[in-house]
Amino acid sequence: MRVRGRARPVTVATAAALLLTATLAGCDGGPAHPQSSKGSSARASQEPQESPDAPTGTSRPLEWKRCAAPEGGTEPGPAWRCATLDVPLDHAEPDGRTIGVALVRKAATRKSERLGSMLFNFGGPGGSGVGILPRAAGAYRQLNTRYDLIGFDPRGVAASAGVHCRSDEEQETAYREVDMTPDTPAEEAAFLADGAAFGAGCARLSGTVLPHVGTANAARDMEAIRVALGDEKLSYFGVSYGTELGGTYAHLFPDKVGRVVLDAVVDPTADSAGHARNQATGFQRALENYLRDRGQDPAAGTRRIARLLERIDGTPLPTASGRELNESLAVLGIVKPLYSRSGWPTLTAALDEAEETGRGDRLLAQADAYNGRDGEGHYDDQSHSQRAISCADAKARPTAADARALLPEFRKLSPVFGPFLAWDTAGWCAGWPVDGERDTPEASAPGAAPILVIGTTGDPATPYEGARRMADELGEGVGVMVTNKGEGHGSYGESSCVTALVDSYFLDGRVPADGRTCS
Repeated sequence: MRVRGRARPVTVATAAALLLTATLAGCDGGPAHPQSSKGSSARASQEPQESPDAPTGTSRPLEWKRCAAPEGGTEPGPAWRCATLDVPLDHAEPDGRTIGVALVRKAATRKSERLGSMLFNFGGPGGSGVGILPRAAGAYRQLNTRYDLIGFDPRGVAASAGVHCRSDEEQETAYREVDMTPDTPAEEAAFLADGAAFGAGCARLSGTVLPHVGTANAARDMEAIRVALGDEKLSYFGVSYGTELGGTYAHLFPDKVGRVVLDAVVDPTADSAGHARNQATGFQRALENYLRDRGQDPAAGTRRIARLLERIDGTPLPTASGRELNESLAVLGIVKPLYSRSGWPTLTAALDEAEETGRGDRLLAQADAYNGRDGEGHYDDQSHSQRAISCADAKARPTAADARALLPEFRKLSPVFGPFLAWDTAGWCAGWPVDGERDTPEASAPGAAPILVIGTTGDPATPYEGARRMADELGEGVGVMVTNKGEGHGSYGESSCVTALVDSYFLDGRVPADGRTCS
């Protein structure tokens, strides 16, 4: 159930709560492996179109127009403009078919002091920058004085040929019936069959784009965006999975790196099992910090929550909606409020309700928010895009036997989250119709300008250790490590120290000393 990152767009930290991986959904984050969507038909308008007049995808100037309201949303306001950039569906065939990459822009407020454009990615994978940035822009008001703020939907996401795989009804059934920690051969077979069915749905409804939605291709699109914007170098702010995308761009285009910040950093040295292992460590660490804050013994509190989950596995909890809270949804309900310290009171209320009254309303509400389910039972498509991008990236296809072999270690790392993360390694890309590209991301960027790499010590989804590895991978003189002693997924806008360092770097070009600590 990857925790790659579902965003709550207020600050970078909350926007980065687009959970990372298939693993408890950013390394990465996203929901557990049953996936969903609004509606059951493919969106023909998002399929690649023949475009012989723009063979490279970058020959036409961007045409900025007033933004239309996104599906289920509102127009971002008069200060925002939208455009579409045609890019090759397959970058190896620049004269072939193209897809449109959706962009949104808010111009710098001090035009006489403008430094250029700043591109954002808030994580996922699967987060819509066109949807998130206008809602999050208040957090970047200072940066907007001298930069045009640019959001984009990466390929395979939302308005950029967004991947669509499954109807709301199919998603609801999967979350209700599929046990993500199977205990019997029948449950295991259903778990694996659901993963394969999801992949088959992606192939049926989005098969044209499915082989081309990997991170390296999205990084090549970023280079096309830079060229179309007319910037000599790329200024970029990546959060959660956005750090993997930023590291990939730096590896492919080191001489085009301008001022780049990576916050809540994905470990570039981890494979699929490694990401799951990292997240078991990170979420358990966050849970223990939460329990200490409540004045509880972390070990005893962990055992109590694990026993609660075991009881729910046997007897799901009722809710006022008539839907039941099963064990899988209960874990997601615990995961979501751990993304930020501000969510801890919500977690307390939800656990107290489940333990003291035997009801699951609050945990189910958190799970629904995590899964992108609205009050009418519609699911967004972020989980579809997340899974498609993750499986296009990763070569590994762990089996059920591989997952079972991980269980003893993962249960020791976290009795609460470990079993889910171990099994998710097998369920996420089970029977996926497209081969993965690599074992781990490439991030080495010799000769690139200094890149700020920010790790938070209590980050649950992208544990702190991954930031150090990213800085090392970028290379000496390139990766500049900043440690934020705190809780939560992301630090800009949460830590005044980190915010000041980032603002000074972007606006004045001041690079902090490698190893700087904020507390």
